[in-house]
Amino acid sequence: MDDAMRQWYTAADKPELVTFGPVQGLTVTGVGEPGGTEYTAAVQALYTVAGALPSSPHLAPLEGRWWVEDSRPPLQVPRAEWRWHLFLRLPDEFDPALVDQARENARPSGAAVDKVQMVTFTEGLCVQMTHHGHYADEPASLALMDEYMTQEGLVHAGLHHEIYLSDVHETDPARMHTILRHPVRRP
Repeated sequence: MDDAMRQWYTAADKPELVTFGPVQGLTVTGVGEPGGTEYTAAVQALYTVAGALPSSPHLAPLEGRWWVEDSRPPLQVPRAEWRWHLFLRLPDEFDPALVDQARENARPSGAAVDKVQMVTFTEGLCVQMTHHGHYADEPASLALMDEYMTQEGLVHAGLHHEIYLSDVHETDPARMHTILRHPVRRP
């Protein structure tokens, strides 16, 4: 794993300011609660296409970029209305044409492979930290990040981003680790 990839998957246990350039990978966009039917089908499609990539590159952890289209604070919106881009990062030098081939090779699986797209995005300046524990306890870490942003004179400037360092099916909070990341800007 090169330095850029290592940085992408590393975060302190308290809020910190970092900058990230462009990354590329496989994505599926959808609406619905984590673990729900559409979410589960999207994860299956991502991993099915990724598994069909030639020479199967080392698969990175599952990521989610989340938002709501509602005036209420995100955690007050019903989870069934949450919107997301699920993402599996690929190496920077990965040939995008190989994704089309993998999608065709994976088509007989029955997974929703046509929903899987290759994307490149740039988060730029971000506040991030590693959250240890259950996903339901993330608001405490998010509050620390918001406090840090206020102290540094920063405001949100992009989608809430989570990188699941532990298996998303893990139930032991002591073994659950998630990088929480917010793109930010100076007002």
